[in-house]
Order: sequence, then structure tokens, then C-alpha cells
Amino acid sequence: MADHKAGFVNIIGNPNVGKSTLMNAFVGEKLSIITSKAQTTRHRILGIVNGDDFQMILSDTPGIIKPAYELQSSMMGFVKSAFEDADVLLYMVEIGEKALKDEAFFEKIKNSKIPVLLLLNKVDTATQELLEEQVQYWQEMLPNVELHPISALSNFNIKGVFERIIELMPVAPAYYPKDQLTDKPERFFVNETIREKILLNYKKEIPYAVEIDTEEFFEDEDIIRMRSVIMVERDSQKGIIIGHKGAALKRVGVESRKDLEKFFGKQVHLELYVKVNKNWRSDSRQLRRFGYNK
Repeated sequence: MADHKAGFVNIIGNPNVGKSTLMNAFVGEKLSIITSKAQTTRHRILGIVNGDDFQMILSDTPGIIKPAYELQSSMMGFVKSAFEDADVLLYMVEIGEKALKDEAFFEKIKNSKIPVLLLLNKVDTATQELLEEQVQYWQEMLPNVELHPISALSNFNIKGVFERIIELMPVAPAYYPKDQLTDKPERFFVNETIREKILLNYKKEIPYAVEIDTEEFFEDEDIIRMRSVIMVERDSQKGIIIGHKGAALKRVGVESRKDLEKFFGKQVHLELYVKVNKNWRSDSRQLRRFGYNK
């Protein structure tokens, strides 16, 4: 089609400002992990929204941080690439925030040659006075960007932003098949679902020391059988994940299975195991195996 639009729309911002919630609201499926803990997104996740005359390819990036170990450096590599291939950039901030945690990234936004929409999120939590103050602050800080107040969680102004993005996208044919929802394989969503349940059920450093590896994924007509390994860095973490008489691990399994059955639309049989994989977050060979550092 001569007037078909297609473009890469990349979402960036500090950790925990609502990037994953926004992408899931656009796509209409739960592709990205959403929890109240920071740094829950580790990979760039592509969600694809298709219409008759457009294809929007959304990338949800990890929250911008100063890297403390090899895994975090890899996560920031995904953010850097989001600047390089975007047709439209969505810079997401929340009420009360002042700037990105990394000054160099902030400068890139300031000097961006591509359209930037600044999405001021969680406006439903602010007074009118605070909202006006924040709008003025960001208009002074980034005079070249378009500002849109939104609430990703309660869907406020999401449709307006969505329509504006389509206006800004270039005329181009579809990059992916029109029935495709994401570029990630099924095992990726199994891993992310289990990781989300670990983030929700455990405290302190445990969730951040965990990686999931789905070793088996067999799909029959009416059931999917999966075998996933939860990797931790230390023996003490393995004990915490399993819990007293295996109760904690069982809870993660039951919650994951329910979500996966909803996601795949059929019965799921999920086996979970826990293994110690010492210092995997600082081992570049291991990180490559898990899909980082590519």
C-alpha cells in the first residue's frame, strides 16, 4: 500500500517509570514484566501492533542505570541500540522526576534528530499544581520535544499518544508478518513469566541473582510440557528459592503455570528445578548464552 506506515518506536527512561506498562497497553498482551521492583526488564522486547495501514514496532528497554556489573553493562547496551534504530523515541518520566540517571543519555535526547515524545506518566497521582509545575520544568529542560501527560496504568491519554506516534511514523511497508505479535521465541516468555513470579515472591538480592533457562518446550494439541531451570549464584540462594519443604518453589510454579496457560491458551505442565551457577552475572560467556552481550 502506497500510504502504509511502519516504524520502530523505542521507549526509554529511568527504572520503574512505567515503560513496560505502556508497551503492554499498546500491544494489548502482557509481553513485558511489570512489578514494583526496579530493573525488571533486562532485554529489549519487541512488541508489534498491526493495523490495516500501519505497523508499529515497539521496543521496551531496560531502565537507564549506571552499570555495576557485567549484566547491567549488557542491559545498557540494549538501551544504546534503542537510540540507533528508532523512528520515534518515547522518553518516559514520572511525576516528581528530574532527569535521566545517565547524563550522556539525557544529552542524546536533547540533541535527537528524530521525533521525541516526552511522556509524563502517573499524572493520576499528582495535584493540578504539581502537574503544571512538572510540565513547565520539562518544557524548559527539553524545549524541542513534544510533551504528553499520561497514565499508562489507568489508560489516560494512551489513545492520543498512540495516534500521534502513527502520524510521526514514516511511510514504509510492514517489517514483520501482520499476524506477528513479537520477535521473541515462546521460551523467552516462559522464562520471563517465571522471573516475574520470583520478583514478586522474594525479597532483597534474590530476584536480581536469578536467570531462567527453559530447557524443554514440547507442544501437543491440548497441552504444552515445559522444563525450566532457575539459576542462582550461591547455595544459600538455592535454599531460599526452594523454601521450607519446597513450598516457595511450588508457589512460583503454580503462579507461573496460571499465567502461561492464559498466555498460550492451553493447558501447561511446568517442571521447575533450581541450580547454582556461580557468578553468572559477571561471566560474559554465560551472559551470551542467556541472550545478553550480543
